[in-house]
Amino acid sequence: MAHPLAAQFDTPLAHLGQEDVFARRHIGPDAAEIARMCAELGVADLDELIAQTVPADIRLQAPLDLPAALTEHQALERLREIASRNRPKKPLIGLGYYGTLTPPVIQRNVFENPGWYTAYTPYQAEIAQGRLEALLNFQQMVSDLTGLDLANASLLDEATAAAEAMAMARRLSKADSCAFFVDENCFPQTVDVLRTRAQGFGFELIVGPASEAARHAVFGALFQYPGVDGGIPELSPSLSALKANGAITAVASDLMALVLLQPPGALGADIALGSAQRFGVPMGYGGPHAAFFATRQAYVRAMPGRIIGVSRDSRGKQALRMTLQTREQHIRREKANSNICTSQVLLANMAAFYAIYHGPAGLQAIAGRIHRLAGILAVGLQQAGFELGSTHFFDTLVIRSGTRSNALLTACEQAGYTLRRVSDEALAIAVDETVTLADVAALLKVFGATADVATLDAQRNEDRFLPAALLRTDAPLSHPVFNSHHAEHQMLRYLKRLQNRDLALDHSMIPLGSCTMKLNAASEMMPVSWPAFAALHPFAPAEQAAGYRDLIASLSAALRAITGFDAISMQPNSGAQGEYAGLVAIRRYQASRGETRRDVCLIPRSAHGTNPATAQMCGMQVVVVDCDPQGNVDLADLRAKLAQHAERLSALMITYPSTHGVFEESIREICELVHAHGGQVYMDGANLNAQVGLSAPAAIGADVSHMNLHKTFCIPHGGGGPGMGPIGVKAHLAPFLPDHVLAATGDAARANRGQGAVSAAPFGSASILPISWMYIAMMGADGLRQASAVAILNANYIAHRLAPHYPVLYTGSQGRVAHECILDIRPLKAASGISEVDIAKRLMDYGFHAPTMSFPVPGTIMVEPTESESLGELERFIEAMISIRHEIREIESGAWPADDNPLRNAPHTQADLADDSWAHPYSRRVAAFPLPWIADNKFWPTVNRIDDVYGDRNLQCSCPSPSAYGG
Repeated sequence: MAHPLAAQFDTPLAHLGQEDVFARRHIGPDAAEIARMCAELGVADLDELIAQTVPADIRLQAPLDLPAALTEHQALERLREIASRNRPKKPLIGLGYYGTLTPPVIQRNVFENPGWYTAYTPYQAEIAQGRLEALLNFQQMVSDLTGLDLANASLLDEATAAAEAMAMARRLSKADSCAFFVDENCFPQTVDVLRTRAQGFGFELIVGPASEAARHAVFGALFQYPGVDGGIPELSPSLSALKANGAITAVASDLMALVLLQPPGALGADIALGSAQRFGVPMGYGGPHAAFFATRQAYVRAMPGRIIGVSRDSRGKQALRMTLQTREQHIRREKANSNICTSQVLLANMAAFYAIYHGPAGLQAIAGRIHRLAGILAVGLQQAGFELGSTHFFDTLVIRSGTRSNALLTACEQAGYTLRRVSDEALAIAVDETVTLADVAALLKVFGATADVATLDAQRNEDRFLPAALLRTDAPLSHPVFNSHHAEHQMLRYLKRLQNRDLALDHSMIPLGSCTMKLNAASEMMPVSWPAFAALHPFAPAEQAAGYRDLIASLSAALRAITGFDAISMQPNSGAQGEYAGLVAIRRYQASRGETRRDVCLIPRSAHGTNPATAQMCGMQVVVVDCDPQGNVDLADLRAKLAQHAERLSALMITYPSTHGVFEESIREICELVHAHGGQVYMDGANLNAQVGLSAPAAIGADVSHMNLHKTFCIPHGGGGPGMGPIGVKAHLAPFLPDHVLAATGDAARANRGQGAVSAAPFGSASILPISWMYIAMMGADGLRQASAVAILNANYIAHRLAPHYPVLYTGSQGRVAHECILDIRPLKAASGISEVDIAKRLMDYGFHAPTMSFPVPGTIMVEPTESESLGELERFIEAMISIRHEIREIESGAWPADDNPLRNAPHTQADLADDSWAHPYSRRVAAFPLPWIADNKFWPTVNRIDDVYGDRNLQCSCPSPSAYGG
């Protein structure tokens, strides 16, 4: 009898490394499971399933033109070599991006922890209480430091937050004006984004000195405090005069400066905004970082972004949830306050934890040290004969360097520092948390100062550089949460306590339709923490960022091969920003042809709410196209509306596969019809995970599409952000992609030279691009195609197994769904009173996050399992859904009352089981352990079902007392 290991000695050498093939790690079902699933579906193999699912006329006929797949170790080694080409000096550039020290307890236990970065947006609040508490802390921190009544849970970046403030000002202002004033001391990238956004809205932008703001008839104004020149202006007179004229005022500021300075709210501002980056979040060549946004209580319903509020659960216990959601794009569509879908939750949490860990005294020490070092620099520079641009400053010095500017810049570079060139005769130094006394001494030496640092410090007048009238007199961050977790043990346990309240991918599958919650592999995530990627300033000289440029070029080439487009822009830092950048490119292209009249955007009724909201931001008129009974675009209605609006047609926005979970067979005809009427086709990339390697947007007929790198290409959702939404365009749109005022997005001959930006950084949230680079490099063409095919297989398997219990609403002509399926709950509700919400809450008792509810069809749930879930996990979910269907039958039969059953009372908490009495007609075991395997890995919601109405009617968006969190 042969030895069990004998076969290993005869195996071809090339096959012995197969365990290191990454696709086998990423794709959940193995070959045997795939065969079983195909047999269950009645197909011979994956190819036959794809032939039944994806229309033949859009299927690719050749493999993707990508390099051969690398193993995890090979890909990491290759990326290390690319990262080594980044040669950053210590950046003292400022402009909203600063060196910071991430506390290791936060880096290891939040930034690098899948319990935090693999969670989804907290729409299911009962299993997101930890993240919601962290975000409430962020809101409290921002509200305290800005001196305003309430804050949202973050926006994308400072520049786009300023653009949101401009739009909000127009919604609120009673002034009869289309002009918006911008302080000339605002950051250049902010002005750049404002110009782009103002054009879509039809606003006039007036840029000038802050002191002249009130001389203009405007609906709103934006100021920078401290300014781009480092100065600390006295804004109160301008703010007061503008308000008297009916304008809404906004101040862009710096949280670290606000630790010491009077807050914008105290100065009279209506809105405060900025970046929380320097609160422990690496620069990362531009992001991701959490922007903050605060306003007055009276303006809360006009505020963009998500807001965390305090409510109560069915037991009367305090509970947190996202509040006032009716303002958002998924409800109000083109009438929404914004198109924002992804915020920056993970980074907002890091910033809040930074403030909690340091506490108010620690933050004062950090801010005080930054200012003190800047003051020492100022004294030394003045003694060396240099004039400063501002009398008062916090951390940034503008130095009038005259004809010596170039020589001084070069000398600083040689000493290891990058300064900002303000003009041919002025330089700027921005001091940050990472700057040391040795750095200050080295800089002073370059500038010819002779006194030592200790002497200069002794000569520094305490009140010399900060105006006494603008120093804080209150005590922000007085809530106990900011004063209780300063020892690492305390912080570690607080982080763990919050993490335990959240369900993320490290616990079970999150089967959200149109959201693609797939594996975020450890090897993909590791490079994000590498200093070579994390420590680079987005406006560093290009030669310092050669590695990033190579990475971006390589990833762009891969995305071009995958999508079929001719050009890629990496600037949009969310899917919604990608939509916006795509429509901006279309409008710019049409304007270049003298077709400014083209302003109608056709959008199918099934579209995601970001689509109409984005079209509205671009100044377009939204016209809705109906769907037929099979869920496809109604071609007759499309033809009628194309004919009706032919002269003004700008674009059609369409998702493919459709949001109804089907590969529409008429998609080529749809694109041809739009083109025949002079329009462009924007393809929403939300469902690209079903296309990669099987089809391609450009081959189908799209002119532009965004790619959700946080969906299809494995950047994690981070509990509601970060994201990246680069766009691909055909050649005729390439000249109309966004550029950047401070850092070119291409070479000197680039077609989009001087084109306005859509985001603050030239390449968006560049530090998370290595995740997608790693994914594509390790999967290769075959692995990517297999991933798409298995995503379709998993969805069809779930649809097939659940069809006897839940009607599948839409399928293709051969009875197949794409990578997601819609289960119709409406007949069950009619028979039992149980809604999709009840099913969503009951799934928590089974240890699962709910599928997407009531989108795109009210009264349904949309399931997307992704390719990363194994057959065992699919079967657990299927068993849970079938068990819930049996429970619904108990209600239909009258065995359980319609108002007292496991679904209506879900989710069940430990408090329920600990009650002395149990009056329900079902057992405690049925409540908490309805299937045997649940006990092996039980997830306990920490609150019962939350009262949404109470939270909206009793608005509280700040931290309650700690005692309120008790049972």
